[in-house]
Amino acid sequence: MTESAAAAIARVGDPVALLRNAQARPTIFPVTPEFSNWRSEQRSWRESVALLDQSHHMTDLFISGPDAARLLSETGVNSFATFPVDAAKQFVAVNHEGYLIGDAILFHLDDEVYDLVGWYMVLDWVQFIGETGDYDVTFERDANTLMREPGTPPTLYRYEVQGPHALALVEKLIGGPVPATKFFGMATFEIAGATVRSLRHGMAGQPGFELFGPWADGDRIRDAILSAGEEFGLVRVGAKAYSSANLESAWVPSPLPAIFTGERSAEYLAWLPAARLGSLAGSFVSDDIEDYYLTPYDLGYGRSVAFDHDFIGRAALERHAASPQRVKVTLVWEPEDVAAAQRSLYEAGVPAKYIDFPKARYGLYQVDRVSAEDGADAGISHDVGYITGEQVFVSLASVAPEYAEPGTRVVVTWGEQPHTAKPAVEPHRQVEIRATVQPAPYSRFARENYRKS
Repeated sequence: MTESAAAAIARVGDPVALLRNAQARPTIFPVTPEFSNWRSEQRSWRESVALLDQSHHMTDLFISGPDAARLLSETGVNSFATFPVDAAKQFVAVNHEGYLIGDAILFHLDDEVYDLVGWYMVLDWVQFIGETGDYDVTFERDANTLMREPGTPPTLYRYEVQGPHALALVEKLIGGPVPATKFFGMATFEIAGATVRSLRHGMAGQPGFELFGPWADGDRIRDAILSAGEEFGLVRVGAKAYSSANLESAWVPSPLPAIFTGERSAEYLAWLPAARLGSLAGSFVSDDIEDYYLTPYDLGYGRSVAFDHDFIGRAALERHAASPQRVKVTLVWEPEDVAAAQRSLYEAGVPAKYIDFPKARYGLYQVDRVSAEDGADAGISHDVGYITGEQVFVSLASVAPEYAEPGTRVVVTWGEQPHTAKPAVEPHRQVEIRATVQPAPYSRFARENYRKS
């Protein structure tokens, strides 16, 4: 029998202890780690055109039926006043107390048919609300490859082509101009004799397309992209580089979901399989799980919040909106301190926590303490890693407004104390890494051009 999240928490005693000592290994993208090397692959979406395979690391939740739109409107903070077929949006959900559950990309595929794509945290919440509420909807879940039944292929292939030559590549593939498509708009065209749907969006400020269709067509679409891409210097991007792409667009992929306390949480945790709880890593430590909760504003999602409709958590979120909020920033880590942490591996004594490249996150939910130079709490650091194009080691962080001004000096505590029992945690000592606050995204080109691409 599958253990529920509620049973797992009861067995351990509290959610923080369960998550901090979870035996789940760090989440990986189940595709080739590197086709060449992750440094060159990182540069490709800035300098030429990159091909990234999204087919295996995300979950699809297909939602259909007469009440599908109502369910999404009542669980999402976004406005659904205008959301036609062949459009997509970032879907953000909060709990009844206005704290973030998560975000995903919502595709409007057809009348009464939607596809919610991304990390499973927010997908689980929407499915729970739909299954336990008065909604005439049906769900079809296509889990990511790590969670899918072995030997079962995905329902859809999903490829990204990103970079300054992405438009020319797609026009070559379809034999003509790309249909005029707004940011996060969709179009349909033919490639290699197969019908392909596309989403227009960007990564790190560069233009790009997400191409998807039935899994059976995936090989010939990929081969066509590779063949046509030779002219444009196409580079295949493996899991290592791809997992770090969010650092450039300043998207925090897996904030801890606010599912452990509040209205309906007991019912939800009894419904949720324990295997989907995830793991918690980092130097920020509290016995109160609510200290790890975020609001949408803490991650820069205020632009997505629309109080033009009723949704779960609306009244609480309005109160959050009226209060001071953390600001999402990029922290540029001091090179000397990063090098000193790495150098400790070669010195006598207990070394610092291992820093992996290009992505150093070692839990599904990475939460490190950020402090001011005088030791006062300043906020928390999330995803962390290296950006080749900028030659910087950075983390995405949520900090109090008084520490959000670019140029502000802060300190990130790296490593866990006390040590937890996660497989990725070795004996180590905590170290302090000096960092400088910068905007998010860090790249000026990405900040100014992402939604124009």
